[in-house]
Amino acid sequence: MSTTAKMTPKGLAPAVSMLMAALLLSACAAPEFKQPALGAPAAFKESQNAPAAAGAVVTAADGTRWKQAQPAEQQARGEWWLAFNDPALNGLVAEATKANANLAVAAARVKQARAIAGISEAARVPQVGVGVGAQRAGTPAAAPQTTYNASLTASYEVDLFGRVSSDIAASRSDAQATEANYRSVLLALQADVAQAYFRLRATDAELATLDQTVRLREENVKVNQRRFDLGDIGEFDLARARTELATSRAEAIGLQRQRVTTEHALAVLLGQPAANFTAGVSPLQDGALLPSIPAGLPSALLERRPDIVAAQRAMEAANARIGVARSAMFPALTISANGGGAAGAFADVFKWSSRSWMLGALMSMPLIDGGRNSNNVLRSEAVLEESVASYRGSVLNAFAEVEDNLAGLRILSGQTREIDDALVAARRSADLAQKLYAAGRSSYLDLLDAQRNLAQVERSAVQLRGNRAVTTVALIRSLGGGWDSSAASAK
Repeated sequence: MSTTAKMTPKGLAPAVSMLMAALLLSACAAPEFKQPALGAPAAFKESQNAPAAAGAVVTAADGTRWKQAQPAEQQARGEWWLAFNDPALNGLVAEATKANANLAVAAARVKQARAIAGISEAARVPQVGVGVGAQRAGTPAAAPQTTYNASLTASYEVDLFGRVSSDIAASRSDAQATEANYRSVLLALQADVAQAYFRLRATDAELATLDQTVRLREENVKVNQRRFDLGDIGEFDLARARTELATSRAEAIGLQRQRVTTEHALAVLLGQPAANFTAGVSPLQDGALLPSIPAGLPSALLERRPDIVAAQRAMEAANARIGVARSAMFPALTISANGGGAAGAFADVFKWSSRSWMLGALMSMPLIDGGRNSNNVLRSEAVLEESVASYRGSVLNAFAEVEDNLAGLRILSGQTREIDDALVAARRSADLAQKLYAAGRSSYLDLLDAQRNLAQVERSAVQLRGNRAVTTVALIRSLGGGWDSSAASAK
């Protein structure tokens, strides 16, 4: 159905009345958005910190102070890595934030989404254009004539059934989801840099332990060689000593490969060619303090984690697009206007006597579309169902990740206590075995067994140290990042 009519000033009143009626009929065709029920637990099962009130400062046993996250999506995440009190880590995170390729891609996508939202919002404003042209026409009975014209045009779609508003709402939600994805990429980048850094330092500490083992094995070879030359021992002990030395050296060489691989991965995160980046040796010390992270309330994850925020915005965009699909089944009203002049000479186009104008309204709606619009509505509703399921999955995964990392830290803490006791006992055992062997009261195999056990316990202690640092970063990441940086300071 369509109508186009030229209107005189007297005919403006019906047009205005029709426009006002259309505005009164304007309503969002999108259904009311309903937040999915999730049944979030009251507290994390693995949390070792009692839930504190929002905004309260939590002090851990080692003196570390952290501020509980406020339940607000746009809350400043803070520079959480400062809690580790490591200037080298601070520099690496800053460098990665400036140069990482994946982060640049995410930033470009944010610009695209914002531009698309701006394109959608342009439909709220009347579209105005200007045109200048000339036409030459003739017939066999008349000489060709040239007509010049200039016009100013305007058109506006009245948002009768919420197509424009729904499209704008969907585009805005898409832009917000893209921004949340950018924050998710940023958080992942910062966490990846921190974890690679701590893995590198843990590897350096493990290499330092192996170097000590190699030096001990070299000393054993020298001692056994002298004793063999003097006839105090047989070749068997000397061969075993050389075997242990070669084995320890091989382990150290193999660990160097792991260090190089981690270093190259860190270079990629920093946006540098692997050939141009070299990380200095910095063993992770036994006395390094790690911040104690309060998990807070599970419900706070719904606002803190950027991936959940992105899933939330995707649901809202899908809900709004149902309104866009539904509005295609109803009439669309477009108001248009044209004013200008036409004359046989270009100089006369702008004279008052050459003026012309037109005001029109076009209302259209589909009559037979073969079910296209109704199926488009069904598709939009199915997209919403998909986004709701994805949102639920994101929330459940977030809860599981926090529980995993809390459990990991608890278990690693228990392992560390036991390995510390084992380390004291292994050192005492190795010392006694050395004295007994030197006094000729035990075999070299007993000494090797004690030394081998000590080396294994020392490596396990170093590996646990690195795992605790990496898991602490993983917990921060699973909680959606840091809190207020002034409160997140390490002792």
